[in-house]
Amino acid sequence: MDLAKRAYDHSYRIDPIVRSLLDTDFYKLLMAQFIFERYRDVRVRFALTNRTRSVRLADLIDEAELRAHLDHVRSLRFRENELIWIAGASFYGQQRIFRPKFIDFLRTLQLPDYELTPDDGQYRLSFEGSWAETTWWEIYALAIVSELKSRAAHRRRSEIELDFLYASAKAKLLAKLRRLKGFPGLSISEFGTRRRHGFLWQEWGVLAMAEVLGDAFVGTSNAHLAFKHGFEAKGTNAHELPMVLAALAGDDAELAQAQYRLCAEWQDTYSGNLLVALPDTFGTTQFLRHAPDWLARDWKGYRPDSKPPFEAGEELLGWLRARGVEPRERFVLFSDGLDVGIEGFRPHGVDILDIHHKFAGRIGLAYGWGTNATNDFRGCDPRGEALFDPLSLVCKVTHADGRPAVKLSDNYEKASGPPDEVARYWQVFGTEGVSRAPLQV
Repeated sequence: MDLAKRAYDHSYRIDPIVRSLLDTDFYKLLMAQFIFERYRDVRVRFALTNRTRSVRLADLIDEAELRAHLDHVRSLRFRENELIWIAGASFYGQQRIFRPKFIDFLRTLQLPDYELTPDDGQYRLSFEGSWAETTWWEIYALAIVSELKSRAAHRRRSEIELDFLYASAKAKLLAKLRRLKGFPGLSISEFGTRRRHGFLWQEWGVLAMAEVLGDAFVGTSNAHLAFKHGFEAKGTNAHELPMVLAALAGDDAELAQAQYRLCAEWQDTYSGNLLVALPDTFGTTQFLRHAPDWLARDWKGYRPDSKPPFEAGEELLGWLRARGVEPRERFVLFSDGLDVGIEGFRPHGVDILDIHHKFAGRIGLAYGWGTNATNDFRGCDPRGEALFDPLSLVCKVTHADGRPAVKLSDNYEKASGPPDEVARYWQVFGTEGVSRAPLQV
């Protein structure tokens, strides 16, 4: 694939960004089955937010083009060979984790409509409907907006300039992979679908990771790429689940327990290495302090997502020991803003190898490498501009059955929801262990 030529060729009526409904994070499949079986009729609303406010997306991306790609996703259906793979493949060493009624649901799935309006240089983009159908929009919307931003940048460069751009980006990624290659004990998954530069670049990057890293590359979160290339599909669950269950709580006591209710119901649905807790939705420190013993005894892993990784890792180690669990029998999945420093480029986030040096041999380790693997074009533009830098985009659930949904996290900058509800949640969950750090991706 000549990436520069393909990027420069504007002759397509529509060159689909999302080519298949399987082009999503694998955890969407896992969460969708959980939602379908337990909460399918809860009505939710999702909304996209560009946290990189300095980039005026509505000035870069044509509204008609954005609508064309959103409409294209609504026209897609799961293909029969994709459904056979979902129903019959082994995931995390387990056979047939997706049940027949869920497969039947997928066979007729059509995404609900969207609302789109420009607003002061940004887009207001939202989706509303039953949770079992609307949840799918999150990854598709993020991937579409992120790639349309890349395509808008392509149009401002000549084909030769795009040749230089991709040559530099390939060399940069290869340097990162060579630094990781052969390092003992690494287990790295690609987690970059939601904020990728583009589908074709993500696919090239995944293939490069598999080629260079060998056994240290253990899979991809992108279900379509896992299906197409025979990789392991990776992912477990995300913040939207505790956010919705919390929004549905009847009072503050139920609100405080919603995060554990979610874990109990997830454990009733899945097992083994799919039991990976995401403790930071309302703050990691309070989650661990009040967690039932079975979350240490029965769950296999923990994914810190907004607390500085060294602090988060030490906190998890201490918690496991206090609960009588040998940390080396569990694992931590680090995935928040990871990168690899190379000559001439400081890491944009925490260096994977710094984390590995700190915790190797003390607890099991796994890494989900996202935006800084699939969309790191910083310093690659031949004109030296920031036009290809990644955005900090999110698409969060905002309401459940008419009630506002809130996420607190371990970083005040990542809190989302109406200010009065955020304040109420801080009162219920407290702020211990929460800090303020600049947003990267």
